[in-house]
Amino acid sequence: MQPFPISPATPVAFPGPPPAETDVAVIGGGVAGVMTAYFLAGRGLRVAVFEKGRIAGEQSSRNWGWIRCQGRDPDELPIMLESQRLWDRLEAEAGGALGLARQGVLYLAGGPRELARYEAWLPHARAHGLDTRLLTRAEVDALVPGHAGRWTGALWTASDARAEPWAAVPVLARMAAARGVAIVESCAVRALDLAAGRVAGVVTEAGRVRCAHAVLAGGAWSALFLGNHGIGLPQLAVRASVAATGPLPEVFPGNAVDRRLAFRRRADGGYTIAPADAHDLFLGPQAFRHARRFLPQLAADPLGTRLLPAAPAGFPDAWGTPRRWGERPSPFERMRVLDPAPNRAFLRRALARFAAAFPGLPPVRVAAAWAGMIDTMPDLVPVIGPAPLAGLTVVTGLSGHGFGIGPGVGRVVADLVAGHPPGHDLTRFRFGRFTDGSVLRPGPAL
Repeated sequence: MQPFPISPATPVAFPGPPPAETDVAVIGGGVAGVMTAYFLAGRGLRVAVFEKGRIAGEQSSRNWGWIRCQGRDPDELPIMLESQRLWDRLEAEAGGALGLARQGVLYLAGGPRELARYEAWLPHARAHGLDTRLLTRAEVDALVPGHAGRWTGALWTASDARAEPWAAVPVLARMAAARGVAIVESCAVRALDLAAGRVAGVVTEAGRVRCAHAVLAGGAWSALFLGNHGIGLPQLAVRASVAATGPLPEVFPGNAVDRRLAFRRRADGGYTIAPADAHDLFLGPQAFRHARRFLPQLAADPLGTRLLPAAPAGFPDAWGTPRRWGERPSPFERMRVLDPAPNRAFLRRALARFAAAFPGLPPVRVAAAWAGMIDTMPDLVPVIGPAPLAGLTVVTGLSGHGFGIGPGVGRVVADLVAGHPPGHDLTRFRFGRFTDGSVLRPGPAL
Protein backbone atom coordinates (compact mmCIF):
# COMPACT_ATOMS: atom_id res chain seq x y z
CA MET A 1 0.00 0.00 0.00
CA GLN A 2 1.22 3.51 -0.85
CA PRO A 3 2.00 4.80 2.67
CA PHE A 4 1.10 8.46 2.15
CA PRO A 5 0.23 10.78 -0.75
CA ILE A 6 1.39 10.05 -4.26
CA SER A 7 4.50 12.12 -5.04
CA PRO A 8 6.58 13.05 -8.10
CA ALA A 9 8.87 10.14 -7.17
CA THR A 10 6.07 7.55 -7.32
CA PRO A 11 6.80 5.14 -10.19
CA VAL A 12 4.61 5.29 -13.28
CA ALA A 13 2.02 2.51 -13.13
CA PHE A 14 0.32 3.20 -16.46
CA PRO A 15 2.97 4.04 -19.08
CA GLY A 16 0.71 3.83 -22.14
CA PRO A 17 1.20 4.32 -25.06
CA PRO A 18 -1.89 6.44 -25.79
CA PRO A 19 -4.38 5.15 -28.34
CA ALA A 20 -4.70 6.85 -31.73
CA GLU A 21 -8.46 7.10 -31.28
CA THR A 22 -11.01 6.76 -28.50
CA ASP A 23 -14.64 7.67 -27.93
CA VAL A 24 -13.97 9.82 -24.84
CA ALA A 25 -10.74 11.42 -23.62
CA VAL A 26 -10.68 12.15 -19.88
CA ILE A 27 -8.19 14.88 -18.94
CA GLY A 28 -7.02 14.31 -15.37
CA GLY A 29 -6.42 11.19 -13.30
CA GLY A 30 -7.92 12.19 -9.97
CA VAL A 31 -10.91 10.47 -8.41
CA ALA A 32 -13.47 12.31 -10.57
CA GLY A 33 -11.66 11.51 -13.82
CA VAL A 34 -10.97 7.90 -12.88
CA MET A 35 -14.56 7.23 -11.83
CA THR A 36 -15.95 8.93 -14.93
CA ALA A 37 -13.80 6.62 -17.05
CA TYR A 38 -14.82 3.56 -15.01
CA PHE A 39 -18.52 4.17 -15.60
CA LEU A 40 -18.10 5.18 -19.25
CA ALA A 41 -16.34 1.89 -19.91
CA GLY A 42 -19.20 0.13 -18.18
CA ARG A 43 -21.51 1.68 -20.78
CA GLY A 44 -19.47 0.15 -23.58
CA LEU A 45 -17.54 3.26 -24.65
CA ARG A 46 -13.84 3.38 -25.47
CA VAL A 47 -12.18 5.65 -22.91
CA ALA A 48 -8.68 7.00 -22.38
CA VAL A 49 -7.50 8.84 -19.25
CA PHE A 50 -4.57 11.22 -19.69
CA GLU A 51 -2.71 12.27 -16.54
CA LYS A 52 0.16 14.74 -16.80
CA GLY A 53 1.83 13.25 -13.72
CA ARG A 54 0.61 10.35 -11.59
CA ILE A 55 -2.84 8.93 -10.94
CA ALA A 56 -4.14 10.65 -7.76
CA GLY A 57 -0.87 12.59 -7.55
CA GLU A 58 -2.54 15.79 -6.44
CA GLN A 59 -5.53 16.45 -4.18
CA SER A 60 -7.09 13.02 -4.72
CA SER A 61 -4.37 11.45 -2.54
CA ARG A 62 -3.77 14.49 -0.30
CA ASN A 63 -7.24 14.91 1.24
CA TRP A 64 -8.42 13.84 4.67
CA GLY A 65 -10.04 10.63 3.38
CA TRP A 66 -13.53 11.48 4.64
CA ILE A 67 -16.61 10.05 2.91
CA ARG A 68 -19.38 12.11 4.42
CA CYS A 69 -22.93 13.20 3.90
CA GLN A 70 -22.90 15.25 7.09
CA GLY A 71 -22.63 19.00 6.61
CA ARG A 72 -22.78 18.99 2.80
CA ASP A 73 -24.53 21.52 0.65
CA PRO A 74 -28.10 20.16 0.29
CA ASP A 75 -27.82 20.19 -3.51
CA GLU A 76 -24.90 17.75 -3.28
CA LEU A 77 -26.64 15.32 -0.94
CA PRO A 78 -28.48 13.22 -3.55
CA ILE A 79 -25.22 12.53 -5.41
CA MET A 80 -23.40 11.94 -2.12
CA LEU A 81 -25.97 9.39 -0.99
CA GLU A 82 -25.44 7.56 -4.27
CA SER A 83 -21.70 7.76 -3.66
CA GLN A 84 -22.04 6.12 -0.28
CA ARG A 85 -23.75 3.15 -1.92
CA LEU A 86 -21.15 3.07 -4.68
CA TRP A 87 -18.28 3.05 -2.18
CA ASP A 88 -19.73 -0.11 -0.62
CA ARG A 89 -20.05 -1.74 -4.04
CA LEU A 90 -16.57 -0.70 -5.12
CA GLU A 91 -15.02 -1.89 -1.86
CA ALA A 92 -16.58 -5.29 -2.39
CA GLU A 93 -15.33 -5.38 -5.98
CA ALA A 94 -11.84 -4.36 -4.81
CA GLY A 95 -11.75 -7.07 -2.16
CA GLY A 96 -11.40 -4.58 0.69
CA ALA A 97 -8.41 -2.75 -0.84
CA LEU A 98 -9.94 0.75 -0.60
CA GLY A 99 -9.67 0.88 3.19
CA LEU A 100 -13.36 1.71 3.59
CA ALA A 101 -14.53 1.92 7.20
CA ARG A 102 -17.91 3.21 8.42
CA GLN A 103 -16.83 4.86 11.67
CA GLY A 104 -18.88 8.05 11.43
CA VAL A 105 -18.29 11.78 11.25
CA LEU A 106 -18.35 13.97 14.35
CA TYR A 107 -18.59 17.78 14.28
CA LEU A 108 -17.63 18.90 17.77
CA ALA A 109 -19.13 22.08 19.22
CA GLY A 110 -17.46 24.41 21.67
CA GLY A 111 -20.58 26.30 22.63
CA PRO A 112 -24.25 27.08 21.92
CA ARG A 113 -23.57 29.10 18.76
CA GLU A 114 -21.93 26.13 17.02
CA LEU A 115 -24.63 23.76 18.23
CA ALA A 116 -27.27 26.11 16.81
CA ARG A 117 -25.52 26.01 13.41
CA TYR A 118 -25.49 22.23 13.51
CA GLU A 119 -29.13 22.07 14.52
CA ALA A 120 -30.05 24.31 11.57
CA TRP A 121 -28.61 21.68 9.21
CA LEU A 122 -30.69 18.83 10.65
CA PRO A 123 -33.75 19.43 8.40
CA HIS A 124 -31.54 18.64 5.37
CA ALA A 125 -30.44 15.40 7.03
CA ARG A 126 -34.03 14.42 7.80
CA ALA A 127 -35.15 15.24 4.25
CA HIS A 128 -32.66 12.67 2.93
CA GLY A 129 -33.18 10.01 5.59
CA LEU A 130 -29.76 10.39 7.21
CA ASP A 131 -29.07 9.09 10.72
CA THR A 132 -27.60 12.46 11.74
CA ARG A 133 -28.36 13.69 15.25
CA LEU A 134 -27.19 16.16 17.89
CA LEU A 135 -25.20 14.81 20.81
CA THR A 136 -25.09 16.13 24.35
CA ARG A 137 -21.87 16.72 26.25
CA ALA A 138 -22.32 13.39 28.04
CA GLU A 139 -22.78 11.57 24.73
CA VAL A 140 -19.62 13.19 23.34
CA ASP A 141 -17.72 12.10 26.46
CA ALA A 142 -18.91 8.52 25.94
CA LEU A 143 -18.03 8.52 22.23
CA VAL A 144 -14.60 10.17 22.72
CA PRO A 145 -13.46 8.96 26.15
CA GLY A 146 -10.50 10.58 27.84
CA HIS A 147 -10.62 13.84 25.90
CA ALA A 148 -9.81 17.21 27.46
CA GLY A 149 -11.53 19.27 24.78
CA ARG A 150 -14.02 21.98 25.65
CA TRP A 151 -16.78 20.27 23.69
CA THR A 152 -20.34 20.90 24.81
CA GLY A 153 -22.03 18.76 22.16
CA ALA A 154 -21.73 17.61 18.58
CA LEU A 155 -23.36 16.72 15.30
CA TRP A 156 -22.97 13.00 14.59
CA THR A 157 -23.62 10.81 11.53
CA ALA A 158 -22.73 7.24 12.38
CA SER A 159 -23.18 5.97 8.80
CA ASP A 160 -20.51 8.24 7.32
CA ALA A 161 -17.21 6.64 6.38
CA ARG A 162 -13.54 7.01 5.57
CA ALA A 163 -11.02 5.41 3.22
CA GLU A 164 -7.31 5.68 2.52
CA PRO A 165 -7.12 8.03 -0.49
CA TRP A 166 -3.55 7.24 -1.55
CA ALA A 167 -4.51 3.58 -1.73
CA ALA A 168 -8.11 3.88 -2.91
CA VAL A 169 -7.77 5.98 -6.07
CA PRO A 170 -4.93 3.92 -7.63
CA VAL A 171 -6.98 0.78 -6.92
CA LEU A 172 -10.00 2.39 -8.60
CA ALA A 173 -7.76 3.20 -11.58
CA ARG A 174 -6.73 -0.44 -11.84
CA MET A 175 -10.39 -1.40 -11.73
CA ALA A 176 -11.10 1.03 -14.58
CA ALA A 177 -8.20 -0.41 -16.57
CA ALA A 178 -9.64 -3.90 -16.04
CA ARG A 179 -12.79 -2.61 -17.74
CA GLY A 180 -10.74 -1.62 -20.77
CA VAL A 181 -9.91 2.01 -19.96
CA ALA A 182 -6.60 3.14 -21.46
CA ILE A 183 -4.77 5.08 -18.74
CA VAL A 184 -1.62 7.00 -19.63
CA GLU A 185 0.44 8.68 -16.93
CA SER A 186 3.13 11.30 -17.55
CA CYS A 187 1.23 12.38 -20.66
CA ALA A 188 -0.18 15.90 -20.57
CA VAL A 189 -3.05 17.03 -22.75
CA ARG A 190 -1.87 20.37 -24.08
CA ALA A 191 -5.09 21.45 -25.76
CA LEU A 192 -8.30 20.34 -27.41
CA ASP A 193 -8.26 19.55 -31.11
CA LEU A 194 -11.22 21.45 -32.57
CA ALA A 195 -13.00 21.10 -35.89
CA ALA A 196 -16.08 23.08 -36.97
CA GLY A 197 -16.40 24.51 -33.47
CA ARG A 198 -16.47 21.21 -31.58
CA VAL A 199 -14.11 18.69 -30.02
CA ALA A 200 -12.52 16.39 -32.57
CA GLY A 201 -9.69 15.13 -30.38
CA VAL A 202 -7.05 16.11 -27.87
CA VAL A 203 -3.49 17.23 -28.47
CA THR A 204 -1.21 15.39 -26.06
CA GLU A 205 2.53 15.72 -25.68
CA ALA A 206 2.73 12.31 -27.41
CA GLY A 207 0.59 13.42 -30.36
CA ARG A 208 -3.04 13.82 -31.39
CA VAL A 209 -5.74 11.44 -30.22
CA ARG A 210 -9.04 11.50 -32.07
CA CYS A 211 -12.22 11.51 -29.98
CA ALA A 212 -15.78 12.78 -30.16
CA HIS A 213 -15.95 13.96 -26.58
CA ALA A 214 -13.56 15.18 -23.89
CA VAL A 215 -14.08 15.41 -20.14
CA LEU A 216 -11.99 17.98 -18.26
CA ALA A 217 -11.37 16.77 -14.69
CA GLY A 218 -8.23 18.81 -14.13
CA GLY A 219 -8.69 19.92 -10.53
CA ALA A 220 -6.66 23.04 -9.75
CA TRP A 221 -5.45 23.18 -13.38
CA SER A 222 -8.91 23.32 -15.00
CA ALA A 223 -9.22 27.11 -15.29
CA LEU A 224 -5.75 27.35 -16.82
CA PHE A 225 -6.59 24.68 -19.40
CA LEU A 226 -9.87 26.37 -20.33
CA GLY A 227 -8.23 29.78 -20.53
CA ASN A 228 -5.94 28.51 -23.29
CA HIS A 229 -9.15 28.15 -25.35
CA GLY A 230 -10.51 31.53 -24.34
CA ILE A 231 -13.03 30.12 -21.84
CA GLY A 232 -13.11 31.84 -18.46
CA LEU A 233 -13.77 29.99 -15.21
CA PRO A 234 -13.69 31.71 -11.78
CA GLN A 235 -11.74 29.01 -10.00
CA LEU A 236 -9.07 29.47 -7.34
CA ALA A 237 -6.99 27.02 -5.32
CA VAL A 238 -5.98 27.21 -1.67
CA ARG A 239 -3.15 25.33 0.00
CA ALA A 240 -4.27 22.95 2.75
CA SER A 241 -1.65 21.35 5.01
CA VAL A 242 -1.89 17.90 6.60
CA ALA A 243 0.21 15.80 9.00
CA ALA A 244 0.20 12.09 9.73
CA THR A 245 1.23 10.68 13.09
CA GLY A 246 2.79 7.33 13.73
CA PRO A 247 0.66 4.62 15.39
CA LEU A 248 -1.15 5.78 18.53
CA PRO A 249 -3.68 4.31 20.96
CA GLU A 250 -7.20 4.83 19.66
CA VAL A 251 -8.98 7.92 20.98
CA PHE A 252 -11.79 7.88 18.39
CA PRO A 253 -12.16 5.48 15.44
CA GLY A 254 -13.82 7.86 12.99
CA ASN A 255 -13.52 11.38 11.57
CA ALA A 256 -13.82 14.40 13.85
CA VAL A 257 -13.47 18.15 13.62
CA ASP A 258 -14.05 21.20 15.76
CA ARG A 259 -13.59 24.82 14.72
CA ARG A 260 -9.77 24.56 14.89
CA LEU A 261 -8.73 20.91 14.52
CA ALA A 262 -9.58 17.94 12.28
CA PHE A 263 -8.42 14.36 12.93
CA ARG A 264 -9.21 10.86 11.72
CA ARG A 265 -8.05 7.37 12.51
CA ARG A 266 -6.13 5.65 9.70
CA ALA A 267 -5.94 1.97 8.83
CA ASP A 268 -2.29 1.86 9.94
CA GLY A 269 -3.15 2.96 13.50
CA GLY A 270 -2.00 6.55 13.15
CA TYR A 271 -4.03 9.75 12.91
CA THR A 272 -4.30 12.21 10.07
CA ILE A 273 -4.37 15.70 11.58
CA ALA A 274 -5.03 19.08 9.97
CA PRO A 275 -5.93 22.60 10.99
CA ALA A 276 -9.63 23.20 10.41
CA ASP A 277 -9.29 26.97 10.60
CA ALA A 278 -6.32 27.84 8.38
CA HIS A 279 -5.24 27.61 4.76
CA ASP A 280 -3.22 29.69 2.31
CA LEU A 281 -4.31 31.61 -0.78
CA PHE A 282 -1.59 32.67 -3.22
CA LEU A 283 -2.46 35.95 -4.93
CA GLY A 284 -1.98 35.47 -8.67
CA PRO A 285 -3.73 36.76 -11.79
CA GLN A 286 -6.82 34.58 -11.27
CA ALA A 287 -7.15 35.71 -7.65
CA PHE A 288 -7.18 39.37 -8.66
CA ARG A 289 -9.41 38.78 -11.68
CA HIS A 290 -12.09 37.02 -9.64
CA ALA A 291 -11.60 38.71 -6.25
CA ARG A 292 -15.08 40.20 -6.18
CA ARG A 293 -16.73 36.82 -6.67
CA PHE A 294 -14.79 35.31 -3.76
CA LEU A 295 -15.28 38.18 -1.31
CA PRO A 296 -18.27 36.50 0.41
CA GLN A 297 -16.09 33.47 1.20
CA LEU A 298 -13.30 35.63 2.59
CA ALA A 299 -15.72 37.77 4.59
CA ALA A 300 -17.35 34.69 6.14
CA ASP A 301 -13.96 33.43 7.38
CA PRO A 302 -11.63 36.46 7.46
CA LEU A 303 -9.06 34.88 9.78
CA GLY A 304 -9.00 31.43 8.17
CA THR A 305 -7.28 32.40 4.93
CA ARG A 306 -3.70 33.61 4.95
CA LEU A 307 -3.01 35.69 1.84
CA LEU A 308 0.41 35.19 0.26
CA PRO A 309 1.78 37.52 -2.41
CA ALA A 310 2.71 34.98 -5.08
CA ALA A 311 2.52 31.27 -5.81
CA PRO A 312 5.73 29.33 -6.35
CA ALA A 313 6.93 29.13 -9.94
CA GLY A 314 4.96 26.74 -12.09
CA PHE A 315 1.80 26.71 -9.96
CA PRO A 316 -1.46 27.20 -11.92
CA ASP A 317 -1.93 30.79 -10.75
CA ALA A 318 1.72 31.83 -10.49
CA TRP A 319 2.53 35.17 -12.12
CA GLY A 320 5.02 33.56 -14.49
CA THR A 321 2.76 30.69 -15.60
CA PRO A 322 1.79 31.13 -19.28
CA ARG A 323 -1.91 31.75 -19.93
CA ARG A 324 -1.88 30.89 -23.64
CA TRP A 325 0.34 28.38 -25.41
CA GLY A 326 -1.82 26.98 -28.17
CA GLU A 327 -0.61 23.44 -28.89
CA ARG A 328 3.00 24.10 -27.89
CA PRO A 329 4.58 22.57 -24.74
CA SER A 330 2.35 23.51 -21.85
CA PRO A 331 2.60 24.40 -18.15
CA PHE A 332 1.30 20.90 -17.39
CA GLU A 333 4.52 19.35 -18.66
CA ARG A 334 6.62 21.72 -16.58
CA MET A 335 4.92 20.65 -13.34
CA ARG A 336 3.96 16.99 -13.47
CA VAL A 337 2.70 16.85 -9.88
CA LEU A 338 1.55 19.89 -7.94
CA ASP A 339 3.35 19.15 -4.67
CA PRO A 340 3.28 22.25 -2.46
CA ALA A 341 5.30 22.44 0.73
CA PRO A 342 3.06 22.31 3.82
CA ASN A 343 2.64 25.25 6.14
CA ARG A 344 4.68 24.00 9.09
CA ALA A 345 3.39 26.68 11.48
CA PHE A 346 -0.20 25.63 10.85
CA LEU A 347 0.71 21.98 11.45
CA ARG A 348 2.60 22.68 14.67
CA ARG A 349 -0.51 24.37 16.07
CA ALA A 350 -2.77 21.53 14.94
CA LEU A 351 -0.52 18.88 16.49
CA ALA A 352 -0.33 20.84 19.75
CA ARG A 353 -4.13 21.10 19.83
CA PHE A 354 -4.49 17.36 19.23
CA ALA A 355 -2.00 16.55 22.01
CA ALA A 356 -3.78 18.95 24.38
CA ALA A 357 -7.17 17.42 23.58
CA PHE A 358 -5.86 13.93 24.43
CA PRO A 359 -3.34 14.34 27.27
CA GLY A 360 -3.30 10.61 27.97
CA LEU A 361 -1.59 9.83 24.68
CA PRO A 362 2.14 9.18 24.41
CA PRO A 363 4.15 11.87 22.59
CA VAL A 364 2.54 12.63 19.22
CA ARG A 365 5.22 12.18 16.57
CA VAL A 366 4.88 13.17 12.92
CA ALA A 367 5.46 10.42 10.37
CA ALA A 368 4.81 12.62 7.33
CA ALA A 369 3.52 16.06 6.37
CA TRP A 370 2.21 17.30 3.07
CA ALA A 371 -0.04 19.86 1.41
CA GLY A 372 -2.47 19.94 -1.48
CA MET A 373 -4.08 22.62 -3.59
CA ILE A 374 -7.86 22.53 -3.14
CA ASP A 375 -9.66 23.88 -6.18
CA THR A 376 -12.70 25.91 -5.17
CA MET A 377 -15.52 27.87 -6.75
CA PRO A 378 -17.13 31.09 -5.44
CA ASP A 379 -20.23 29.22 -4.24
CA LEU A 380 -18.31 26.19 -2.90
CA VAL A 381 -20.07 23.69 -5.15
CA PRO A 382 -18.59 22.05 -8.24
CA VAL A 383 -19.03 22.53 -11.95
CA ILE A 384 -20.63 19.43 -13.45
CA GLY A 385 -21.87 19.62 -17.00
CA PRO A 386 -21.32 20.83 -20.55
CA ALA A 387 -18.85 23.64 -21.19
CA PRO A 388 -19.58 26.40 -23.73
CA LEU A 389 -17.83 24.29 -26.35
CA ALA A 390 -19.50 21.39 -28.13
CA GLY A 391 -18.16 18.00 -27.08
CA LEU A 392 -16.56 19.18 -23.82
CA THR A 393 -17.88 18.30 -20.36
CA VAL A 394 -16.31 19.81 -17.24
CA VAL A 395 -16.16 18.36 -13.74
CA THR A 396 -14.07 20.51 -11.42
CA GLY A 397 -14.18 22.78 -8.38
CA LEU A 398 -15.07 20.01 -5.95
CA SER A 399 -13.92 22.43 -3.25
CA GLY A 400 -12.16 20.06 -0.88
CA HIS A 401 -14.91 17.45 -0.65
CA GLY A 402 -14.42 15.60 -3.93
CA PHE A 403 -12.93 12.36 -2.63
CA GLY A 404 -16.09 11.12 -0.96
CA ILE A 405 -18.48 12.22 -3.67
CA GLY A 406 -16.17 11.13 -6.50
CA PRO A 407 -17.89 7.84 -7.41
CA GLY A 408 -21.31 9.46 -7.69
CA VAL A 409 -19.95 12.38 -9.69
CA GLY A 410 -18.20 9.96 -12.04
CA ARG A 411 -21.42 8.05 -12.63
CA VAL A 412 -23.32 11.30 -13.31
CA VAL A 413 -20.71 12.62 -15.77
CA ALA A 414 -20.54 9.27 -17.55
CA ASP A 415 -24.28 9.32 -18.17
CA LEU A 416 -24.17 12.95 -19.33
CA VAL A 417 -21.48 12.08 -21.87
CA ALA A 418 -23.26 8.91 -22.96
CA GLY A 419 -26.50 10.83 -23.51
CA HIS A 420 -28.42 9.26 -20.64
CA PRO A 421 -30.37 11.13 -17.92
CA PRO A 422 -28.00 11.96 -15.04
CA GLY A 423 -30.54 10.98 -12.42
CA HIS A 424 -30.04 14.12 -10.33
CA ASP A 425 -30.86 17.81 -10.65
CA LEU A 426 -27.60 19.46 -11.79
CA THR A 427 -28.97 23.00 -12.15
CA ARG A 428 -26.89 24.35 -9.28
CA PHE A 429 -23.70 22.91 -10.82
CA ARG A 430 -24.08 24.23 -14.38
CA PHE A 431 -21.13 26.00 -16.01
CA GLY A 432 -23.35 28.86 -17.16
CA ARG A 433 -24.13 30.08 -13.66
CA PHE A 434 -21.04 32.28 -13.85
CA THR A 435 -22.23 34.12 -16.96
CA ASP A 436 -26.05 34.09 -16.84
CA GLY A 437 -26.45 36.69 -14.09
CA SER A 438 -27.04 34.19 -11.30
CA VAL A 439 -26.30 35.39 -7.78
CA LEU A 440 -23.64 33.07 -6.39
CA ARG A 441 -24.01 32.32 -2.72
CA PRO A 442 -22.60 29.36 -0.80
CA GLY A 443 -25.36 27.11 0.46
CA PRO A 444 -25.97 26.08 4.09
CA ALA A 445 -23.07 23.62 4.22
CA LEU A 446 -21.08 23.19 7.43
